[in-house]
Amino acid sequence: MRGGLKMVSSAELYERARRLIPGGVNSPVRAYDPYPFFTKKASGSRIHDVDGKVYIDYVMGYGALLLGHSPEIIIQTLRKAVEDGVLYCTPTEEEVILAEKICKLYPSIEMVRLANTGLEATMHAIRLARGYTGRKKILKFEGCYHGAHDSLLVKAGSGALTFGAPSSLGVLEDLAKHTLISRYNDIELTEKIVRENAEDLAAIIVEPIPVNVGLIKPKKGFLEALRRLADEVGAVLIFDEVVTGFRLAPGGAQEYFNVKADITTLGKALGGGLPISAFGGKREIMENLSPVGKVYQAGTFSGNPLSTKTALTVVEYIEKNRQIYGEMRRMVERLCRAAREFIEDLKIDATVNNLESMFQVFFTSREILSYDDVLTSDLGRFKKFFHNLLKQGVFIPPSQFETCFFSTAHTDEDLEKTIEAFGRAFAECRG
Repeated sequence: MRGGLKMVSSAELYERARRLIPGGVNSPVRAYDPYPFFTKKASGSRIHDVDGKVYIDYVMGYGALLLGHSPEIIIQTLRKAVEDGVLYCTPTEEEVILAEKICKLYPSIEMVRLANTGLEATMHAIRLARGYTGRKKILKFEGCYHGAHDSLLVKAGSGALTFGAPSSLGVLEDLAKHTLISRYNDIELTEKIVRENAEDLAAIIVEPIPVNVGLIKPKKGFLEALRRLADEVGAVLIFDEVVTGFRLAPGGAQEYFNVKADITTLGKALGGGLPISAFGGKREIMENLSPVGKVYQAGTFSGNPLSTKTALTVVEYIEKNRQIYGEMRRMVERLCRAAREFIEDLKIDATVNNLESMFQVFFTSREILSYDDVLTSDLGRFKKFFHNLLKQGVFIPPSQFETCFFSTAHTDEDLEKTIEAFGRAFAECRG
């Protein structure tokens, strides 16, 4: 017994979970063979399971934990916030301050609304784009994941790829037919699709850096081409920065690449681990939202005080500590440089993509520039790589089609241990 609770193992919990929770998990990306470990607690860069094992964590809430697990500034914020009340369903001063800070960091955002999840943010952004333009069609890109809602769950990334379901049962054909698909980094094909559908194209939505299909970097000029095409046909350009926002730079991919969107969606790192998202953009577009406009959007928990106060703490920390991005980049580059050396020395068909605090290993010799390139990866080898790292106490996403993340909590000691673990894991994947 510990703390009044009977000691249980991950295996036991998984068997109990499978009887009551589909697949034994509350999100499919958490599932892997023979069963996932069940977490007891987490702090800094480490995550502890119920079996007493400790892991260096590179899942980091799939990018949400920019400051690591349970940083003291967030603990202090939440303690005070809980004392003041967990839900008001009224406006608060913190909502206003957070909106001001978001608009300052993202100049393309002139007005902003808070929501609860990335799915909500992209769903509202799509509805808003359609309401603003009076058009129906949406253009997305293969492998880009914008949440599990019907309009965009077509050739999506993340779990949809992991489990061999690039779309989903239950998505109506009548709705899916309004979703057009292009190839990420293919300007010529995208131009063709946009011009063929110019009169009814409401929006172009893209992850500036697709991170739910591993990690793909944009070719020079690709994001600029999307901006030009959207302007050319009067479509709304939506940057889904749920992952890249605040993580790639304080101003996200738009600051990093100097390309502005009409609507931006934010989430994950914004909340420091609490559920919150935001979508914002040009005033003339955002003023179409109710109660001043005719595009309806609402949410009981939108702008709730716990998430809003925590997000404000995160943003204020980022504003005062911009050097964190350089530190995380340094560690990622060191790890990826070592990984490439292991790959070359061991003559393994693998490649490594990295950008700022994000990275992923692909078991393919092809350069990763598109969804098609990612699909050439050897999933069996990745699975072996994942399990070997897990045994060594290094936790990366269990899917080839996800991205690994550093945080400000990772240390040089973590880095050196991870490099050693990578060396052994690559050696096991040889042949």
